[in-house]
Amino acid sequence: MAVARMALIYRPRAHDTKNARALSIPVRPAYIMVMALPYQYSGSLVTGVRSQLLIIIQRTNCCSPNVVKVVLNYFSNKEKSPIRSSNDPADREVPALDNIVPNSATIPYDIKHVVQFLVDDGDFFEIMPDYAKNIVVGFARMNGETVGVVGNQPLVAAGCLDINASVKGARFVRFCDSFNIPLIILEDVPGFLPGTQQEHGGIIKHGAKLLYALAEATVPKVTVITRKAYGGAYVVMNSKHIRADVNYAWPSAEAAVMGSKGAVAIICRGDPDLEKREEEYVETYANPFPAAKKGFVDDVIMPRDTRKRLCSDLKWLRNKEQSNPWRKHGNIPL
Repeated sequence: MAVARMALIYRPRAHDTKNARALSIPVRPAYIMVMALPYQYSGSLVTGVRSQLLIIIQRTNCCSPNVVKVVLNYFSNKEKSPIRSSNDPADREVPALDNIVPNSATIPYDIKHVVQFLVDDGDFFEIMPDYAKNIVVGFARMNGETVGVVGNQPLVAAGCLDINASVKGARFVRFCDSFNIPLIILEDVPGFLPGTQQEHGGIIKHGAKLLYALAEATVPKVTVITRKAYGGAYVVMNSKHIRADVNYAWPSAEAAVMGSKGAVAIICRGDPDLEKREEEYVETYANPFPAAKKGFVDDVIMPRDTRKRLCSDLKWLRNKEQSNPWRKHGNIPL
């Protein structure tokens, strides 16, 4: 009979330990729960896929401490995340990224492939892989330094943010900020998922959780817009408006209120030649340069140079010091 093994990794609050003064950074409660249970068991499915209680479901019968060791490798409880030596050059070019985004905005691609091309040795430890699959979160290393990766997944719901994705992303961002882990945001978001179910469920409130988490985080935060950056979801995904440190865009990126077709239908309503107007709109606005002119994007870079730029920025931001205005605590929209 298979036995479920669970492990809880907990970071204590300062007033919970006599050695609080030894902590080199302000601490917040943060935890990871790991379950080692055969995946077909309903308990792991319900707890991991539907309720978001479990962070990692180990699809095997082996002992969960092995997974805990892997997770603990990525961060330190008292100081900045450890830097480990890597044979993967920081200035490595990735030519495969130049063609990874399809020419058509309606054709999806796998954001996990982008992550694996960028990080050290293609090693990406995904967290909550079966919950809210339209957003991908996990740990990796860049030039030996631990980073938290958050990326919209175009393969699921076109990468739209919904209630579950917002909560999943917010929880991961808060966790990384608690452990001083820099954040890399890979953005391809066409907006928030529409529908009465989302509206009645409180998409605005839950979407604000991710906005709040990224705005309050004081760790290094770097964003790469790979394709779409539309509407309010663009602001939420670590834009310059909420204190992002560096924002890049690929040539395929679009930062706009909405897609070109919808925008032209509103702006040019009644025009007999909407196709021509859409072509003009795409040529003028469906590119990253209007956003770059306004300072919302720091640079438009070739995809193959992304790893080099990210590693350089993370090294530059490693000693970043940023504090929030003093207050007892923030009022996150719970």
